[in-house]
This record gives sequence, C-alpha cells and structure tokens, in this order.
Amino acid sequence: MRYSIKTAAVLAGLLFCLASPAQVYPGGLIDKVAATVGNEFITISDIESEVQSLRMQGLSSDRTNRCEILESMMQNKIFLMQARVDSLKFNAAQVEAELSNRIDNAATSLGGEEELEKYFNMSLYRLRQTWRAQLEELMLTQEEQREIASSIPEVTPYDVKNYMDTVDKEDLPIIPIKYRMSQICVYPDREAAKLAVKERLLEIRERIMNGERFSTLARLYSEDPGSTSRGGELGMASKNIFWPAFSDAAMSLKPGVVSQIVETPDGFHIIEVLEKKGDMFNARHILLKPKYTDEDRERAFARLDSLKQAIDTNAISFELAAQFYSEDPATRTNGGQMSDPQTGSASFEIDQLKPQDYAAVRNLEVGQVSDPVESTDNEGYEAGRAGNTVYKIIRLDKIIPAHPATFENDYTDLLNQVTSAARMRAIDEFLDKKIKETKIVIDPLFKDCNFAREGWYEKFRED
Repeated sequence: MRYSIKTAAVLAGLLFCLASPAQVYPGGLIDKVAATVGNEFITISDIESEVQSLRMQGLSSDRTNRCEILESMMQNKIFLMQARVDSLKFNAAQVEAELSNRIDNAATSLGGEEELEKYFNMSLYRLRQTWRAQLEELMLTQEEQREIASSIPEVTPYDVKNYMDTVDKEDLPIIPIKYRMSQICVYPDREAAKLAVKERLLEIRERIMNGERFSTLARLYSEDPGSTSRGGELGMASKNIFWPAFSDAAMSLKPGVVSQIVETPDGFHIIEVLEKKGDMFNARHILLKPKYTDEDRERAFARLDSLKQAIDTNAISFELAAQFYSEDPATRTNGGQMSDPQTGSASFEIDQLKPQDYAAVRNLEVGQVSDPVESTDNEGYEAGRAGNTVYKIIRLDKIIPAHPATFENDYTDLLNQVTSAARMRAIDEFLDKKIKETKIVIDPLFKDCNFAREGWYEKFRED
C-alpha cells in the first residue's frame, strides 16, 4: 500500500529486523559470539540489534526475550545452511525491491539519507550491502521452510477422517458463527461530489495565491489527521512512499510553488514543496475528500425503500431486483450474493463484516431484507482502504451457528488444520534432527535460558 500521508510512527516500525548502530556495552564488555551453528555464528550484538527493534516498536525487552531471539536465530541458521546445501535460489528482483522499500522507509523515518547514515554509523553504500545480505539470507530461510512444508504427502479425505476419528471431541476446532448475505447497492453521484471538492480546493488555492498562509489554511481545512496540526507539513520523505500522482506533482514543483489540484486514492490535494534532496522531498499539502449530501442519501434511500417494498410483497424477487437495479458490478450478476474479496467465500464471520453491514442484519430473521443502510464498497480492499460510500439493502440468506467442526459441513477448515499440523510436524522433525547432527556451540552465558527445544541443552560450551 502507498500512503500520501506520512505517519512517522508507522514508518519507524518498518525498521524492524534491520541492522542497528554499533553496540556500546556498560562496563566495557566486548562483543562476543553467543553461538555457532555449523559455519555460521551469532554475536551478542546481533541479539541486541533485535532487542533494539523490539524497543523501537514499544515492546519490552528482558532476558526472556534475548533467549527467544537467540533460539530463533539458531533455527534460522539451520534453515539457511540447508537451503545452501539444497542449492535453493532467491528472487534477486524481489530482494532489490524490498531493499529499496526499506531504505526509503528508514530514510523517511529518520529525516533523510544523511541522518540514516549517521544513525547506523555507516555509508549508504555499506548499509545497502549489509541489508541486501540480510534479505538474501531471510529469503533463503523462507524458501527452505516452504521446501520442507511442501515435502509432506498431500492430505487426503482419509487423513481428515482419521483425524476426526482419533482426536478428542473437545479438541476439534470450533467453527464460529457465519452469515451469508445478498445486497442491492446504489451509489451517490460521485462526479458531482468530486466537482464540489475541486471547487472548494480551487477557492483555498486562490486564497493562498492572494497572500494567506498555506499552513494556516491547512490547519483549518485539511482532512489529513497526520499532518493537519503541523500546517500540512509531511516532513522529509522518499518519493516512493507516496502515491505516484502525488510524488510526480511534488517532484515537478519548485520550492514555494503551489500545485494545481492532484487526485490520489486518498482524495484531492494541493501541494507546496518546501525542500528537495535527490529523490526525497518535504512538502505541505491540503487534502479534501468528496462529501455526499443529505439529498444524495435521501434519494438513494427512497429508491432502495421502493425496491424493499416490491421484494417484501413478492412483486419482484431479490435476485431479479439485484440484476436490474444494483449498481455493484461484483454482486449484480449473481443475484446480489456477497462474497469475501480476499477468500472468495460466501460465508462471513462477524469480524469479516463491515460494521454497518453487521448492524443492518444482526436482528434480521433468515430471508428478511434490511432497511436501507449507508456502507462502503470493496474498492481498495487489498490496499487497506475503506472503500467508497454506497447505499444498500441486505438480505440475510443464512446463519450458520457456531459449532464443533464436522467432516460433512466443515471439510475445508479441517483439511487446512490437518495440513497445517502436518507441515509443522515436518518442520519440527527437521529441526530436531538437524540440531542433533550439526556442530553447534552455545555460550554458557545463555545456560539459564528456557529453550523450546531440548536439543539445544546438549550444545553448551564447557568452560
């Protein structure tokens, strides 16, 4: 997902798992090897780097965390060694894309490439080399885990049935309550709303051109909660973290010049660039989003009310009404039946439903049609956006009560559980076997750790 509105706290969290500055230990403690795994080694500073990442995310860190971090690192080294034995490959283009993304976000969070180099006490070139090597190892580790997981035989209906016959009934997964629904949607006049917001932005821009301060008007009118209090200022950031239209407009401006109206998925902007350095810039912006009037809502509700009455009196079926009158192309062709855009399933758990949709159906009987409700569509779902305003009526087609999983009704859920358990067993068996076979030496400093795997306890160095 791209953001045209920068939130420093979120970007700071993206530094997780990256290298940290050189460690300085109290009392003059010199960095040392915490563990060797085959020909790979893990240092105290490696562990402290991960501890710092936890702190950057606001998480506490103590000895227990360090023990867990060390165990995780040792396991990853085992996967990495096996990946090299298996001659597994990583996607070089994916590494470079992820590397660029991390550099951009880190530089944005810290205030520029110069600040990035100061924070990590190394040149940008060296930082790229370090992070590229880390990403390559990470991807090889993930590839090896996938290789192990995919090596298990395909789970069959017999395996699922055998699981059902042997597991204690109280250990069967509980399938939560699910809903199946259909909808008829009507959209407001989006073009009129866009025109209105553009006219409002043009008025604001004219006031700026006539001498009013951009920052003052941003505080008064901008709908970006992340920058409004700062007069619309975003801070020095990489152009790659913004929507392309926003970045292109900003990079084409000279400092102090106010842009024409720029449209992004977040809404409509006017932009003033304050400073540019290479591919980074600091800008102010004013964001306005299209609004819909009471008349839009009333007009849509009146139309949907008429359709509901026709459906309730059997003058038309819900499916036919959806086909002819619904303005949602995703559901209109199948009689209005709703499905999850991510999974394709027609059954929704409560937490998968939009709050407005659940409020509309929670008191309905199966077969009943809701009153008109204002909700949102699924546009931008994969990018995490809320979607566009839409008005709808919803029919509750079916309620599937919460229940212990059964072979007949919940085969897919059971298949996923059995498959997941088989993959985890394969990975566990692989690790236990490799821990025994591999030359591993752990510093006694970690002898009090409560490791999850017993095999580690035989690997401590004897002083």
